Amino acid sequence: MSNELKDLTTERRSGEAMPLDTWDSFEIVRRMNQEDRKVADAVNEQLAFVAKAVDLITGSLEKGGRLFYFGAGTSGRLGVLDASECPPTFGTDSDLVQGVIAGGEAALLKAIEGAEDYFDEGVEDVGKNGVREGDVVVGIAASGRTPYVMGAMSEARRLHAFTVSVSCNANAEMNELADVPISVVVGPEIISGSTRLKAGTAQKLVLNMLTTASMIRLGKVYGDLMVNVQPTNYKLRERVKRIVADAAEVTYEHSEKLVAMANGDPKVAIVMHKRSVNADQARTLLQLYNGRIRPSIDHKDNNES
Repeated sequence: MSNELKDLTTERRSGEAMPLDTWDSFEIVRRMNQEDRKVADAVNEQLAFVAKAVDLITGSLEKGGRLFYFGAGTSGRLGVLDASECPPTFGTDSDLVQGVIAGGEAALLKAIEGAEDYFDEGVEDVGKNGVREGDVVVGIAASGRTPYVMGAMSEARRLHAFTVSVSCNANAEMNELADVPISVVVGPEIISGSTRLKAGTAQKLVLNMLTTASMIRLGKVYGDLMVNVQPTNYKLRERVKRIVADAAEVTYEHSEKLVAMANGDPKVAIVMHKRSVNADQARTLLQLYNGRIRPSIDHKDNNES
């Protein structure tokens, strides 16, 4: 281990010696829980940067851009996880948010640790995945210096894509490649260097915020309701009916009828009821306001005062 790597917060030992191997199960999990409580506070310190990244992502997606996560190991898996959950949660196309992991799909199930060491592989994967000007590339690495991720961010900048870094060390090298740097410093891990622990939790919280807040800003949420959910199974079809019932303030039975007339689209069903219009008229209003329910409901016709 180089001196440079040794000095990273994520690689250090805790200030106190912990003979973990002598503790019972309760002592171990209690200490882990104590350490995990520090994560939310560390994220809180970076909220201004997270919000700036959300604005960057929202602006890009509104103009036809896409969001890409690039990471290795745990960081890469977290990016793939967050990206894969956007279509069922927010009804997005699968290519709108994409997760790319060093070593490819095989690295999702089996650790391919050496894959992170190659800067050029990150460069190549940016090209393979079709990143272009106006997209947003989020580089995820607890250390803030993973060569694969830095290669991806460097190539993204060359292509005039926007870049965001998510790391767990202050003054991370990746920050120099980022339009928006996010450094969530959670401190040393209970097992020295095991960044799947607090660092991984911190990264997960930040990625949750990036996509969730961006999708809210894009109108894929109404109030606190998941109105862009796709009813692809029984559970989700029932959820859609409950969402429409809550949003439209109608009974479950009335909601069923609205959803049927809207061909399963909760947004259309809500606007139909709120505006007293048919499904085609509701769709027209939603198209006018880029799928946002609230302005569609508040729309003033020419004959309205």
